[in-house]
Amino acid sequence: MAIDVGEVPRRPAAPEKERRKCRTKSDTDATNVAGETERPPSSCDAVLRRGAVRATLQWLLILRVFLPFVAAYFLSFLFRTINATIAEPLISEFGLGADDLGLLTSVYFLTFAAAQIPIGVLLDRYGPRHIQSVVLLAAAVGAALFAASDSFWFLLVGRALIGLGVAAALTAGLKAIILWFPSERIPLLNGVMIMLAGLGAVTATMPAEYLLVSIGWRGLFEILAIASAGCALAIFLVVPKVSSPPASVGRTTGLKTVYMDPRFWRLAPLSASCVGTAWALQGLWAARWFSDVESLDRPELLWNLFVMALASSVSALILGVIVQKVRKLDISPRALLGFVAMVFFLAQLAVILRVPLPSCLPWGVVAAVSTATVLSYAVLADFFPKELAGRANAALNVFHIGCAFLTQYVTGLVIQHWIPQQGHYPEVAYQTAFAINLAVQVLAWFWFVVPIPLTRKGATCATS
Repeated sequence: MAIDVGEVPRRPAAPEKERRKCRTKSDTDATNVAGETERPPSSCDAVLRRGAVRATLQWLLILRVFLPFVAAYFLSFLFRTINATIAEPLISEFGLGADDLGLLTSVYFLTFAAAQIPIGVLLDRYGPRHIQSVVLLAAAVGAALFAASDSFWFLLVGRALIGLGVAAALTAGLKAIILWFPSERIPLLNGVMIMLAGLGAVTATMPAEYLLVSIGWRGLFEILAIASAGCALAIFLVVPKVSSPPASVGRTTGLKTVYMDPRFWRLAPLSASCVGTAWALQGLWAARWFSDVESLDRPELLWNLFVMALASSVSALILGVIVQKVRKLDISPRALLGFVAMVFFLAQLAVILRVPLPSCLPWGVVAAVSTATVLSYAVLADFFPKELAGRANAALNVFHIGCAFLTQYVTGLVIQHWIPQQGHYPEVAYQTAFAINLAVQVLAWFWFVVPIPLTRKGATCATS
């Protein structure tokens, strides 16, 4: 019978001083007149046993809780960026234009965003084990439908189901970490989870290309469908049960409090436009730029996507460490977010103006900004009390995903206004689309840095 490690009380491990004391007594046991070694006091045995048991349980939690939810989030990253790799065969087989490709890729974000608030409510009520295992089945069905599609509309429905199926991946993982791990380890585990899951974007480049050449894009999505169903089953069977989580109290009231705070509306446009743009570009349009504008061959294109994926994977931990360091210097996460946005603007400007730099440099910055949510959530933590932190993060995440959908789709609409030449859209089409998007971000930055005239009502909202 499996041990329900979710019910184990969280007592701290034995202090090192006490364990050292027990070891010393064990090493210096006296020998009695019969030549027999005396046993150390039973209290020391108990301390050592508790430490060993607790270490074993921590590893069980890593295997039974942490890794299954990391696997689900890994699939989310992979699905989000895979269209950049399979765009060429889709264009060839279905004759897709830039607008079709933009809609096909961005519909993932549309269903993802629409599911955020309902999934948050269900997670609070039923827990991450049940919700993630059920919702992830939609991704399995969507991937299977995508693999079997013979028209653009079936592709679109499959992609929409995939977005719905992975919509709980991040929030369910964060919820599971909160439920089963000590509070002092939560920040580290959150960062490690995002970094490991970011390897899904790495997998969507060269490893996916290998499978693409071997078994085609349909075979690739059949494998992803099986992997999604297997992950859902593993979460349901392996993750331990936990006593029914308390139902969320006042969730609607909490969201209203967040949305009525004027400081939230200073942050949301900049965070959403920057993070959403990074997601949209990395998920599709960076690859199309490499192919149409820079005329890179397939290996060079995949190498650049690989570098971008690595940048997004590592940057989450780097930004998290930086936030901790600059707080000691009395530098707020808000100021750091404003600075990162300026660096992001320069990287996009370098791309648009074709500054003579290796492609991986500015595009690596673009990919790194995809994890700037670390900064945005740190800013929200300064704005709202802990009991509102989850709802504030969910409220902002809706804007991130919604902006990614709009950016990815509208970019395709703009590019579509130019006539492709020998199957490639001209440079000016991408420059125009990217420049329009950059202008929106700059306006959001100015809105962000303008001094905030807080009303008494806004201050009350922030502390209620």
